[in-house]
Amino acid sequence: MPFFISTHIKLFPHPYLADEDGFLAICNDLSPERMLMAYQFGIFPWYSEGNPVYWFFPSPRCVLKPSEVKVSKSMRSYFNQNKFRISIDTAFENVLIQCRDIPRNEQEGTWLTKDLMKSLLQLHELGYAHSVEVWDGAELVGGLYGLSIGKVFFGESMFAHKANASKYGFISLCKLLEQKGFTLIDCQQETEHIKSMGASTISKQEFLSKLKTNVFHETQAYKWTDWTVDNGIKS
Repeated sequence: MPFFISTHIKLFPHPYLADEDGFLAICNDLSPERMLMAYQFGIFPWYSEGNPVYWFFPSPRCVLKPSEVKVSKSMRSYFNQNKFRISIDTAFENVLIQCRDIPRNEQEGTWLTKDLMKSLLQLHELGYAHSVEVWDGAELVGGLYGLSIGKVFFGESMFAHKANASKYGFISLCKLLEQKGFTLIDCQQETEHIKSMGASTISKQEFLSKLKTNVFHETQAYKWTDWTVDNGIKS
């Protein structure tokens, strides 16, 4: 049974107390402080507009080491042709809107509610939430966003309006994080899309162990606008 947490209680229950679906707690506090507290333990909000805020810790956990991202032959040709242009943190709100609005199979509505978007925008201004934008000329054709704490990037959502645009952005993110010494990307739940790029699942024990180690790493809490990606991808 999930725990109800009033807003004046600052801590979450231990992640091991989540049920078999990963449902851990109900807490309507989406402040940046609450969000950072949750994410450093691998807990994240997932709910729909008009409902209480549900917090999850799914297990097993889907993760990817940035250095182990798989780049298919077809994607290598995209990079060799510089098919798209990548920017970081230049259109964060637009990326949120696109992730919110893009239709998804077997999903009605969106978990990116007004209050959650407000909190994410605050975290972006504080330097914890980041976006990768994929451009075709002046058109935003793909992107993704997530939170950065220590040397772990907690991926949240991605979108694409052109074929392979989200893959292009995700691979670019992996190469960037590898250059910056990041050790892990939390992909949350396994999908065929993310598995095809090298992600795999680990136990909750192993995942929490990695997060405990992560607390010793300093968070690069500022906008990454000036970061550039040297993808090093060759055909």
